[in-house]
Order: sequence, then C-alpha cells, then structure tokens
Amino acid sequence: MKIRVGHLYPDYLNIYADRGNIAVLSERARLRGHELAVQAIGIHDAVPVGEIDLFYIGGGQDREQALVAHDLAGKASALREAVESDAAFLAVCGGYQLLGRYYRDVAGHEQPGIGLLPLHTIADKRRMIGDVLLDCAWAGQTLAGFENHAGRTILDEGAEPLGRVVSGFGNDGESGHEGARYRRAYGTYLHGPLLPRNPWFADHLLSEALAHAGGPTELRPLRDELEHDAHTISAARARARGGKF
Repeated sequence: MKIRVGHLYPDYLNIYADRGNIAVLSERARLRGHELAVQAIGIHDAVPVGEIDLFYIGGGQDREQALVAHDLAGKASALREAVESDAAFLAVCGGYQLLGRYYRDVAGHEQPGIGLLPLHTIADKRRMIGDVLLDCAWAGQTLAGFENHAGRTILDEGAEPLGRVVSGFGNDGESGHEGARYRRAYGTYLHGPLLPRNPWFADHLLSEALAHAGGPTELRPLRDELEHDAHTISAARARARGGKF
C-alpha cells in the first residue's frame, strides 16, 4: 500500500535531525510491505487536499519560522480540511507552534498560525532544555525525547495534550502538559528525533495514515529491541533529571 506523505518546508524546518522521523516512518512501512511516498510542500506550493495521508512539519529557529509562517497561514484552510477528513499530521517544535493560533517571539513580533490546534505560544528569554518523559494515558504508553525551546505554549481550555509530563518542562513549565492532539493531528516539542525511540507512536501514525489511504491498519510487529533500548535509556535520563511534575 502506498502511504502519501506531505513534508512541509523540509528546506527550512529541519533542525535537530527531525527529518529522521520521516526515515523511521519509511523504514517501518517498508518492513510491512508498504511504500512511503514523500512529497515536499514548500513555499507557494499548493496543498493537495485528499491526496495526502500524513502531513509532517519539523522545527526551526525563529528566523526560519518567520520565513514560512505567512505562507503556511495561506495553506490553513486546506490543511484544516485535510485533518477534518482524517488525514494524520505530526508537527514538531516550531511546526507545532505554527499549528496554533499564533507565535509571539521575544521581541514581541507575532507570526500567524493556522489555528488547527487550540493553543498559542509566547517566547520567553529562558530556554527549557533537557530530556523529557511523557505519560500518554490515551494510548497507555510513554513518550521519551528531548526538549529545547523558549516558547511557552498555552493550551485553550478543553484542549487535549499529547501527554502529561513525568519529568521535564513540557509546554510551558507550569501546566504539566506537553504537546497537543486533535483528531489525527499531534504537536510536540520532543526532538532528537522523536520516532526512533518511540516505535509505538511511529506505528500509531502509520496506522492512521493507512486508514486514510483505505488500507489495512493492522501492522505486523517488528523486532524493536534497539528501539526499546533507546526508549529505556532516554526515559531513564529524563527520570534522573527529575522535574516538578
């Protein structure tokens, strides 16, 4: 089965090896006999609504975010339509911020978001950096990763976080929430990249993308010893770091 992926702004938003998330999805799909067909969607490119099963957007510095923010805002209607039609979406760090209503940098300059996720972000001078561990009760799983962001992301009342912070800062260092989710769209600050150390989440995204493509959603288990070791080590680093949550 062909899984069609729309990679938004890969030439601009690719910090911290986050394009490795695409590599993980591609390999895990291949091992099950599926093909990941990745299409770059850049500045001035139209969003092929109905033709993409999984959208992906990575992170970047404030400069790169500013370069793409207004173009992304012009794609807002098409991206919201795709998600409402059950396409999957993964957004990391800067991309996560731009899926909200707006991002305000430390100088007070505001970049528009697309309003897909019910949140907004305001940058602070102090960065929040380190290993982080989340409890994703909705999936009965944990996510381990690395955060490095100055943004304080505030979820609207009633919004669903991606997970509860076990160790680390999360969205804002105060609420105990990290990331956000809506339908099959997920936003997170977890870098590093995220999916190599969290194979269950990679498979969750693949299954949802396959559902959109009209294919089988059951995925054959893989031998994930290395991936589980990576998760265990990352989670242990986060627990050793501790945190108020």
